[in-house]
Amino acid sequence: MTSPVAALAKGPGCGGASWYALTSRTASGERMNASYLTAAHRSLAFGTKVQVTNKRNGKSVVVRINDRGPFIRGRVLDLSKAAASNIGMVSSGTASVCYRVIG
Repeated sequence: MTSPVAALAKGPGCGGASWYALTSRTASGERMNASYLTAAHRSLAFGTKVQVTNKRNGKSVVVRINDRGPFIRGRVLDLSKAAASNIGMVSSGTASVCYRVIG
């Protein structure tokens, strides 16, 4: 598991994002809940808060990392359905986003 200090060292990033709404357990052990503002990232520590901004419309949401992924080249985050809805990407399924670790 990555330490919070290592997570902060990651800094901001940009890339593709998708959303998912499974009902299985996440890599952190909690049950996935599509109505929570959560996301999957390959290496940020579980519990890390990240501000995600949709580059197309400028909408942002703060999510908590609770899972691992995405596992598709070019994607940097998998968002819960609620988080995707907040930044206007549910209907498209994917979006170009930028993210940064916050406080």
